Amino acid sequence: MDFAFSPRSQEMRQKLQGFMDAHILPRIRQHHEETHAGQFPVSFMEDLKKLAREEGLWNMFLPSLKEDEPGTPLSNLDYAPLAEIMGRVPWSAEVFNCNAPDTGNMELLHMFATPEQREQWLEPLLNGEIRSAFAMTEPDVASSDATNITTSMRREGDEYVINGRKWFITNATHPNCKVFIVMGKTDPDADTHKQQSMIIVPRDTPGVEIVRNPTVLNHHAPEGHAEILFTNVRVPASNLLGEEGSGFALAQARLGPGRIHHCMRSIGAAELALELMVDRSQERKTFGKHLSQQGVIREWIAKSRIEIEQARLLTLKAAWMIDNVGAKAARKEISMIKVVAPALHTRVTDRAMQLFGAMGLTPDTPLADHYTWGRALRFADGPDEVHLQSIAKMELRESNRGASETYLTPPKR
Repeated sequence: MDFAFSPRSQEMRQKLQGFMDAHILPRIRQHHEETHAGQFPVSFMEDLKKLAREEGLWNMFLPSLKEDEPGTPLSNLDYAPLAEIMGRVPWSAEVFNCNAPDTGNMELLHMFATPEQREQWLEPLLNGEIRSAFAMTEPDVASSDATNITTSMRREGDEYVINGRKWFITNATHPNCKVFIVMGKTDPDADTHKQQSMIIVPRDTPGVEIVRNPTVLNHHAPEGHAEILFTNVRVPASNLLGEEGSGFALAQARLGPGRIHHCMRSIGAAELALELMVDRSQERKTFGKHLSQQGVIREWIAKSRIEIEQARLLTLKAAWMIDNVGAKAARKEISMIKVVAPALHTRVTDRAMQLFGAMGLTPDTPLADHYTWGRALRFADGPDEVHLQSIAKMELRESNRGASETYLTPPKR
């Protein structure tokens, strides 16, 4: 395996960092002030998106772009250091049209949409003209098992009628969110993994109701993690994505790359937390010593560096495998990083918050927001426990069942 980044990736990395330094970092305070004042999207977002596209920093997440589609495609491995940079300022990904859940939705539409669906929804998403949401999880069932989904999608002539309740639907309250990809059951009597389908639902379709946008650890996200009610929502049968009964398979195809992008950004967030920890430890004194001279602080710094490097290497391995053998063959590695990276994200951020003291709990640093999102990621795209079960199943299935006979010496009788 070769984890070296290509010359193009290195060039893009420098270009992206320069853009961040020149245009993103100076606007962090303004973004915070405008969103907390209720202005969203913020006033400068469209200008920055236009500039990013002009500089070729656009749609970098999607390796399979066609020549006539806007963007700068990179392999998953080459995209990793760029996602890390964007992970340091969470809202920055939207500037480059590399923001979740749009990335996963664009991947789905890129792979499975009809020509008409591509023209109506994929092209505006690739151009950054609209945003989208992915409506799968439900409040009334354990949605970590997608076969539990209860939203009904009943075929009536040339239409589907959708009834159900979804929640924690990220991006649903963004003013530019124009379309949902909704997962529900079209045939409850079919095989367990053939009951579900995905249907494209325009945001303004009658019967679609945003019930509320709950806070996350008391943090308000203006783009939303919404609860949505679908009541007799009628859409044309041509809005079906893929084939009827393919919803479960489509969900798995969508979540692979999406999970690894989250992990890459989490590593970037952890790097920022470590940098802040190091800087603060050399500025502050307690009991006559700089914090950096305290043994426990040095342990925090050392452990954080070790854990970041471990998580990065595992994430790069998963990215390399997706590029070379496909997401299906990389399932175990994807599940492993999905457990490791969010835990790293919160653990390193928590250490930094502790070092900053009460200031670490306030908006004066980015740490509280990073901690909140890191904790939420332990649920997003599947909770830790489900990934651990998947890893264990694959390990048991792949194990050498004769190992105990070879390596264990039974007692003599």
